[in-house]
Amino acid sequence: MADFKTHTAVAAAACGALSTAALSVGAATAEEALIFWLAGTLGGLLPDIDSDHSQSIQLVFSIMGAMFASSLVADQVGVLPLWMLWLLGILAYLAVRYPVLAIFARFTVHRGMLHSLLANTLFAFITVALAHHYFFLSPRTSWGVGTFVFIGATIHLLLDELYSVDLSGARIKKSFGTALKITDWQYPGLTIVMALLVLVTFWISPSPAAWQSVLHQVVWQGPSHWPSLTDLHSLKAPAQPGLWEQASQHLTELLRWCRSLWS
Repeated sequence: MADFKTHTAVAAAACGALSTAALSVGAATAEEALIFWLAGTLGGLLPDIDSDHSQSIQLVFSIMGAMFASSLVADQVGVLPLWMLWLLGILAYLAVRYPVLAIFARFTVHRGMLHSLLANTLFAFITVALAHHYFFLSPRTSWGVGTFVFIGATIHLLLDELYSVDLSGARIKKSFGTALKITDWQYPGLTIVMALLVLVTFWISPSPAAWQSVLHQVVWQGPSHWPSLTDLHSLKAPAQPGLWEQASQHLTELLRWCRSLWS
């Protein structure tokens, strides 16, 4: 299994390349590309939140606690005095960071339901709903964030499967097949519940039509806007007049001088 640093580095590199590509073809602004990159990097950690003592679960629940605390404080600004706002924020954060995390860890098993493509879909739809209804992002941006979360989480599963193959010993470890799977069929009841949650989160999410048009532009119209070889040639810095001729002349003089020394 890949470790925390590997998951973070690979997800960040892959999603950074994809977000930059989205920026280059006009599918995202600079701000959106940065958000997509961060979302994909975080998505690369999500499948490991079922590991009780992993860095991923601590980081994710710290972020969730901060989001919950900030929402409560923002809702009570102007209603409660300052010291009570501070106390409310601290208590809300600690409640998510410790008791809620402990309950979540109690009922999850590592490489179980949350290590699946169905869980990745749920992560993505939850992200879309939160981005639109909590952070008030546009539907297009919200679906972009959710897409990158799904990509990052899927990269995590692929890495775990790759680490299940011991190339040096030419053998396959027992963990092979436990990461990249549609769902955990050992728990059909939980699979049904997760599928229902996927439907619910999709229903409360904004329409994906705007993001579909972006994907259509990238896939079908994007290549027509990408620079051709002629465009790339025109982007080169103009060469100095007679540059190659001067270099050839200098080289000839250098060879003549070396020949004279040899003589």
